[in-house]
Amino acid sequence: MRFAASLTLLALLSASPLAADTIVLKNGRKIQAANVVQSADRVTYQTPAGEMSIPKSIVERVDRDDLAYASAPKSDSIPPVSAPQFEPIPGSEDVTAQTVHDNSIDHAYIARLESDARLGTHPAIDKVAAAHHAAAQYLLTQGDTDDAIDQYRQALIFAPNNVGVLLNLAVLYLRESQFTMALDPLEHARRVTPESVPANAHIAADIAKLMGWAYYGANKMNLAIEEWKHAERIRQDPEVEQALAKTQRDKDEEESYREGETAHFDLKYNGSATPELASRILRVLEDDFRDLESQFNFTPPESIAVILYTSQAFADITRAPSWAGALNDGRLRIPVQGLNDVSPDLARVLKHELTHSFVGQKSHGRAPTWLQEGLAQYMEGRRSSGTAGPLLDASKHGQSLSLEDLEGSWLGLSGNTAAFAYAWSLAAVESIIQSGGMEDISRLLDRLTTSTSVETALRESLHSSYSDLTQQTLGYLQHEYVR
Repeated sequence: MRFAASLTLLALLSASPLAADTIVLKNGRKIQAANVVQSADRVTYQTPAGEMSIPKSIVERVDRDDLAYASAPKSDSIPPVSAPQFEPIPGSEDVTAQTVHDNSIDHAYIARLESDARLGTHPAIDKVAAAHHAAAQYLLTQGDTDDAIDQYRQALIFAPNNVGVLLNLAVLYLRESQFTMALDPLEHARRVTPESVPANAHIAADIAKLMGWAYYGANKMNLAIEEWKHAERIRQDPEVEQALAKTQRDKDEEESYREGETAHFDLKYNGSATPELASRILRVLEDDFRDLESQFNFTPPESIAVILYTSQAFADITRAPSWAGALNDGRLRIPVQGLNDVSPDLARVLKHELTHSFVGQKSHGRAPTWLQEGLAQYMEGRRSSGTAGPLLDASKHGQSLSLEDLEGSWLGLSGNTAAFAYAWSLAAVESIIQSGGMEDISRLLDRLTTSTSVETALRESLHSSYSDLTQQTLGYLQHEYVR
């Protein structure tokens, strides 16, 4: 899972389509507006009375009503503690050049090196490790993480104590959300890299850093904190400091929390949530899990952490904005203060956030934001009946957003634009499912794990370009919702 925040907006699309920005004038007056555009000498904006314009010289600033975006993990995105790069054998450029050339892997060359390595000489073993590393790195550029993992496994047959190979393998497991699997090569690397040797300090810090990440992903907060503190004692690292502070806040908040566990979930809950509510939430999540497992033809490999907060604790721990209904940063964080049962709204939030976990893990973190958000909304039961007309009108007037532009972060979007992005993403997902069912969605998510781009995955799985999908979506909206 990616550990970037995934935020549920409980009422975003049912609210007014014009989310307000604030124009702050130099005289202190504030104007609530939408679609604020600044030119060289004017500030233009929309109000219920229509378009307005004022001189830029009287404007102090514009405060945007920016919304954080919802997304799942991307294998090439930034985790809470990033992965260092490890070279198994320094100075192996000649082996790399002979292993990967003409845009392909020379498997015959690797086979010759393996034959030499069976004689047991260190230079030959080193070359095999370097060759498999080069092949793995090439495969990663092609989006083929599974085969890259196999390359490192092959290298370990010949060089089982090569720390560079062990750590590269662990990094790939971590990026695939296989946190428990990552612990084995990390523990092996620690055994063969004694910290008592001063020259090993740098690599020992990296091992502890990655061990913390593995334990964090496996929902073992105490062990994650222990490892990151150990890494900090060896070498100061701003990333580790930040992750440690965040995890320590979690630990401090959750010290008095009660716990519950099912086959797929580890739940902690504040005393304000009754055991009965916690039990009902787990039952709902297990039902949702089985449904999503069937829909996506996929089972997440690790248990999923769920934390139930009071509203204040949710705000303090997540630092999420006040309009956030829930958050998924690898753990499902849900405020439940005042609830005695699983209300329809809470049930939708649970399904929405759990969908993010499924989509992120099935796509190895490569699902674009529009697909993540479209599917999360679709699975919670939202449909485009209320937004089809505005979406079609926007398209007619050349004001629609490109799905390609909605692949990455939505952090810079204004409230108005974000509302449109959520609606457009849902419509696109609806049209895909209407055309080819969940089988098409499942194929697309699988293809995303190996394709070099989202559009390539669309072409390979759905035989559609972004342009094709846009036209298909508009046609679907017109046919399904406009009478």
